[in-house]
Amino acid sequence: MPSPREDVKTRIDAIEESYEFFLAYAAQGLTSDQGSKAGGQLRGFLEKTESALDGLRSALDSLVDQESLTPRDTWSDALEVLERDASATLAAVRLVSSQEGISSQLIDNLNANIHFRALLTDLFLMDELIGA
Repeated sequence: MPSPREDVKTRIDAIEESYEFFLAYAAQGLTSDQGSKAGGQLRGFLEKTESALDGLRSALDSLVDQESLTPRDTWSDALEVLERDASATLAAVRLVSSQEGISSQLIDNLNANIHFRALLTDLFLMDELIGA
């Protein structure tokens, strides 16, 4: 079982890597993910993102507790914001994933989702603060 720090780092890396793939996919102008190599990869990155988001708050809570990061109430406040952004992003990712065909335009809209962008900014901040 990975340490809380390794778990958080793995989740952050997965979300950032997926977002980079989503940017490249959006630029391809595909009308659907069906029948293309990038389309097959897209589903994998959506699953990877979903897995990384599901339990992200818990992983960060474990890290904060294990490493006694202070002030605890300030960390809790920040993690509540991150949890809201992660939850909203997870809902959007699940909605996109449930579609039969996923166009580049749909992924471009996911990339532009304010919650996803806020989440990425939250993660950049957390990554810097915890030195992951």
